Amino acid sequence: MTNDDLKKQIDDKQAGEGFIKVTDQPVGNLSPQQRVILNRKANELFNEGKIEMAERIFITTGYSDGLTRCGDKYAEKNEYIKALRLSLLAHNKRKSEPLLEKMAGTISVLLGES
Repeated sequence: MTNDDLKKQIDDKQAGEGFIKVTDQPVGNLSPQQRVILNRKANELFNEGKIEMAERIFITTGYSDGLTRCGDKYAEKNEYIKALRLSLLAHNKRKSEPLLEKMAGTISVLLGES
């Protein structure tokens, strides 16, 4: 895969629905070198506070640590559904289980079952 092919693939993902991913499998035809380059760029974006842009790349590459860090940022902002989604994509039970419990507790209170 050339860099032009990679750019086209990313542009295609951004068209219409954006980087919506229905599976937790990364793009399969990325070379290890391309993954490294993309993850470095995503880390730069993350450090600049551009969490959503970094998240899109981490989803594309399947980089679980990056997904977890983005999820942590969402959790800090009380955006628990986004945080849970990324924790699940990263297969991080240590992060996802407390979020599920928190959300279940909230639903119980709303239903008057506390």
